[in-house]
Amino acid sequence: MKKLLALLTVAAMLTFGVTNSIYAQDDAVDNEENATEQVEDSVADIQKAEPVEATADDEDATNQEEEKVPMHQQLKIKFIEGGPAFMGFVLVALILGLAIAFERIIYLNLAGTNTEKLLRNVEDALAEGGVEAAKDVCRNTRGPVASIFYQGLDRYEAGIDVVEKSVVSYGSVQMSLLERNLTWIALFIAIAPMLGFMGTVIGMIGAFDAIEAAGDINPSLVAGGIKVALITTVSGLIVAVILQVFYNYIVSKIDSIVTQMEDSSISLIDILTEYKNKNA
Repeated sequence: MKKLLALLTVAAMLTFGVTNSIYAQDDAVDNEENATEQVEDSVADIQKAEPVEATADDEDATNQEEEKVPMHQQLKIKFIEGGPAFMGFVLVALILGLAIAFERIIYLNLAGTNTEKLLRNVEDALAEGGVEAAKDVCRNTRGPVASIFYQGLDRYEAGIDVVEKSVVSYGSVQMSLLERNLTWIALFIAIAPMLGFMGTVIGMIGAFDAIEAAGDINPSLVAGGIKVALITTVSGLIVAVILQVFYNYIVSKIDSIVTQMEDSSISLIDILTEYKNKNA
């Protein structure tokens, strides 16, 4: 009986507590809904009160977007302002310099050879099939290192001294092929700023002629003439910087290939000397 009364008491207390919490939640929900409605009403009033300002801001943003000029259009404008004559020469120097630079980069990348693998193949071919087999390996391998190896192997019968001289001589030939047309890139690097400076000087002369014709120093006239004159100088310097970066990359690539040629040639002489001593 006592247990039953205790259970009924606990149940009544839980029921009362849950009922109060439900009522409290309902009140909180009602309060939140009222607050949300008040905020929405306030936002609606603000939007109604300020439609003109929002529209004005949108129009300003649209005008700013329309005023933005694309990069290629800006370059075109500067090109025309600098004068098509001298700017055209600077542009030609850039195009020709980049064309030669890209050709050299492609050639040098194709000229690269895994010298360690080539030396192993040559040594294995010598051991299995002799000099002719080693020559076939070099003939089927691309790059200046393989060409040097072939020239050395082709003169094996004349002696190691002749092989060494042949490798050195043909190495010089391959080095000249690697450095072909680099002088033209260097020429364009030197001539682009000169063309820019020449355009600047001629532009300054034109500005002073305008001042002389006007009979008075007009700041806007002087500033405009100087700005147009300096555009050619900036363009020439930019072209020279771009070509100089490619030139340095090409020179470093050539130095790397030449180092491989020298190291691998020494290794080839050692392999041929050892092969000759074994067959002696």
